[in-house]
Order: sequence, then C-alpha cells, then structure tokens
Amino acid sequence: MIKKEKTFDAVKMMREIRNKISDDTKNMSFEELKAYINKKLSAGKTKLIEHTSN
Repeated sequence: MIKKEKTFDAVKMMREIRNKISDDTKNMSFEELKAYINKKLSAGKTKLIEHTSN
C-alpha cells in the first residue's frame, strides 16, 4: 500500500482557527462577544444560522 502525503490538514487548520478565536475572545463580556461575532460576519460572506425551537 502506498501512503499518500497530505497537502492540506483540515483538522490542524480547524484547531488553529479555534485557538485563535478562543484567545481573541477569552476575556470578553457577552456584549463584546456579540459585537466580535457581528464584525466577523459582516467582514466576510458568512451568514449566521439561527436556531429555532419547535
């Protein structure tokens, strides 16, 4: 069996992103966190998915 070398590690990338967000937001109040999220969402093409209860 030939082992193929990874060119992209999605798990590593996700952990790096998660760690950066955690560092950026660790001392924020709830209001500051909401502002941070809204700023990040408005800067990109990402949209917030709203949770609705049945």
